[in-house]
Amino acid sequence: MDLSDATWTDVRDADTELAVVPVGSTEQHGPHAPLGTDVIGAEAVADAALDRTDREVVRAPAIPVGIAAEHRQFPGTMWVSEDTFRDYVGEAVESLAHHGLDRVVLVNGHGGNVDALREVGGTLIRSGTAYAVPFTWFEAVGDHSADMGHGGPLETALLRHVDPDLVREDRIDEARAGRADGWGEWTSHTNLAYDAAEFTDNGVVGDPADGDARRGEELLDLAADALVRLLETIAERDVARPEDRS
Repeated sequence: MDLSDATWTDVRDADTELAVVPVGSTEQHGPHAPLGTDVIGAEAVADAALDRTDREVVRAPAIPVGIAAEHRQFPGTMWVSEDTFRDYVGEAVESLAHHGLDRVVLVNGHGGNVDALREVGGTLIRSGTAYAVPFTWFEAVGDHSADMGHGGPLETALLRHVDPDLVREDRIDEARAGRADGWGEWTSHTNLAYDAAEFTDNGVVGDPADGDARRGEELLDLAADALVRLLETIAERDVARPEDRS
């Protein structure tokens, strides 16, 4: 059930405690990929998973702005503070829980959100509000995960599969020419860079030419199947806190 299309009576009559909330970012992804790449990826994975499960799951609207100050030098990028992000996501989940949707997966498409989403989940469950866990799609695609960059092969591949018109194919050479091979500048296991513009000329990390539509289809299959398994587990899980179990 898509919450945006449903009526309040549809939600009242739904026989489920499960919800997914896509979470992304509005930020640069090089000259060839849209600012909404992270939201598009999160929504695509969430929707593909819901198409594959027999369980009733409510799909909430996506949260499109995240923790992305590291991309501030690139026009169009939006960001909020970590405190604002945690509060907003937490209160959004709290509103779902108020209506009985208190088992929630935060389907994430942006690396900068990962730590904060884990904190949100911990706060919600320890307060007794909801059981919420983050799921980051590009961490659930097997060996492909090692190639995750930024506007690189994985994100470009997924876009080419789910919405190819969004990829500016005439700018791929430009994207490749200004890319970095890895994230950051490292010395003694320490990343010396805080912002992407310190190590990539055009915001790209990794080679987008290594991400074709066929790879994107495989990525979507892997991530969606992993999300279905997670939803099944959460639906059956005893979510009572250890101190409350008999």
